[in-house]
Amino acid sequence: MKAMIFAAGKGTRLKPLTESLPKALVKVNGITLLEHTITKLKIAGITDIIVNVHHFANQVIQFLQQKDFFGINIHISDESNELLDTGGGLKKASWFFNDSEPILLHNVDIMSNIDINAMLVYHKETGAIATLAVRKRESGRYLLFNGDMLLSGWKNNKTGETIIARNEEKTEPFAFSGVHIVNPELFQYLKPDKPFSIIDTYLEIAKNKPIKAYLHPNDYWFDIGKTESLKNAQHYLAQNNK
Repeated sequence: MKAMIFAAGKGTRLKPLTESLPKALVKVNGITLLEHTITKLKIAGITDIIVNVHHFANQVIQFLQQKDFFGINIHISDESNELLDTGGGLKKASWFFNDSEPILLHNVDIMSNIDINAMLVYHKETGAIATLAVRKRESGRYLLFNGDMLLSGWKNNKTGETIIARNEEKTEPFAFSGVHIVNPELFQYLKPDKPFSIIDTYLEIAKNKPIKAYLHPNDYWFDIGKTESLKNAQHYLAQNNK
């Protein structure tokens, strides 16, 4: 299985740290978010990774070069001219995924101990076109799943805006964890190269294709999107790595 790390974001919520470096190079306990993510993927047996870059792109590239690309096959998808969001970013990098194997997508600012291989087994067993790691937690936006854990919609809890993908009498909200596995079949549903969220694509194709939830309630999980969560992650890892 090959993987893509979404590392192009501007990290605006992490300012002032990201005023001089990309979010991917923000450190948690002395190790950059990018290295944490690559190490996690290597442990799972993944040795082919593409990383998209935009904000301070050269710093990310230089970091990978200094680390000798961690001894594995790492390529860069350069979005310096235009930030393409997750959907557009995956579309631009689609050339890298030239086989029929599932693809892991991982946000660089997510730190967790989600079992990637167990998630892959689940993905293959269900026959889903995409499998999204989700859990119960406080969030402003939720993905809605039916009783069979099929993606059925999306809701903005703050505004009340709702998107219905499947007409279901009952759905349950879960927060997306920023880790997903997709089949290459997904590429045919991606729009031409331009900025768009992959979640929009999921909601569109969920009307006819199975997109499943992968629950991971007992894993540790941090979204390093702001300084408070960064401090929480540092404290947790410091306490649990003794």
